[in-house]
Amino acid sequence: MDDVTDTLPAHTRPITLLLVDDHPVVRKGTRELLEGEEDLRVVGEAESGEEAILKARSLTPDVILMDVSMPGMNGIEATRAIKAERPGVGVLVLTSYDDDAYVFALLEAGAAGYLLKNASEDDLLGAVRAVAAGESALHPSVARKVLERFSTHQTPTPPEDALSPRELEVLRVAATGRTNKEIARDLDISPRTVQVHLANIFSKLGVGSRTEAVLYGIKRGWIDPKTL
Repeated sequence: MDDVTDTLPAHTRPITLLLVDDHPVVRKGTRELLEGEEDLRVVGEAESGEEAILKARSLTPDVILMDVSMPGMNGIEATRAIKAERPGVGVLVLTSYDDDAYVFALLEAGAAGYLLKNASEDDLLGAVRAVAAGESALHPSVARKVLERFSTHQTPTPPEDALSPRELEVLRVAATGRTNKEIARDLDISPRTVQVHLANIFSKLGVGSRTEAVLYGIKRGWIDPKTL
């Protein structure tokens, strides 16, 4: 077992959310679903990318549900701007678009998850909680697109001193989609130790989510998508 100190606090407050969508009916339905859960709290809404940036700055939500196509600044530009200011915020894209151009642009901008609007209520709630915990939340079809793209667009570079051997091992297992408990079981360490390693990985790589960390590793050749 690893001897990393258990330093991460348990999540003792509701996950705060900002809803970004230019359709009031969509925002209303999403808010009602989310606020029916004791551990989730919507703290604000925005109907444009520009408003999303301002609300993210003033409300500091844990997770932002981001639409793609909106008047003025779109979700891609808004995500990029928000992540530049607050790298640790989790952006979960909720859209009807699964075109490659949108998917890759949003993930490159820093989105931690990408969910289609035809997803079930349970899938949405699970994705919100996963993103809040720093985990990945990609629709299966989106995940396949990502792996297919980066399996042919790698730029191999050595990890050098970026990550410790154990951190690199945790990242590679995390890339398979396993939960923290599953990673802990596979590597014979505690779930809390996995959280500590992931927090260190995020800090060292300058990212705010598992999705970003995995993409970082794939693009640098540390993770082989063909093995996932």
